Amino acid sequence: MKKTIITFSIVLYAIVVPFLEINDTHVFNPDWTPHAKIHEVWQLITNSSIGILCLWLVWVKKEFRMSTVLSMLVTGGFLLAYALQNSYGGSMKYLDGSEKTILGINIGVVGFGLAFLLLILLFYLKTPINGKKLSENNRL
Repeated sequence: MKKTIITFSIVLYAIVVPFLEINDTHVFNPDWTPHAKIHEVWQLITNSSIGILCLWLVWVKKEFRMSTVLSMLVTGGFLLAYALQNSYGGSMKYLDGSEKTILGINIGVVGFGLAFLLLILLFYLKTPINGKKLSENNRL
């Protein structure tokens, strides 16, 4: 279950987001300044690289704690940026006023919100093994 939750969050930020943003609405948007585009590509490369590291940590090294924390930083970073968008003139709406939503809620908030909540639960809940709870040092 731990691997599934962490992998789900990684797939969102390391694969789905680049898939949704390497097109004319973001990276190749002619209305964006070149400076904004370099920040966008930098963010995509950085988050995907963090995702590769996290997958290696989980699936090869069996290190869940660091992968969980790194994934919480990426998903939580988006949620904080979304929450602060009015303070810096940001928006998840396209120039035509449309927005990708699920049940009227921004798709990024839904996906990263779910991932972040699952990661928090994973981070704070002790996982039972053979009817015993893990010690504080062996959580995750």
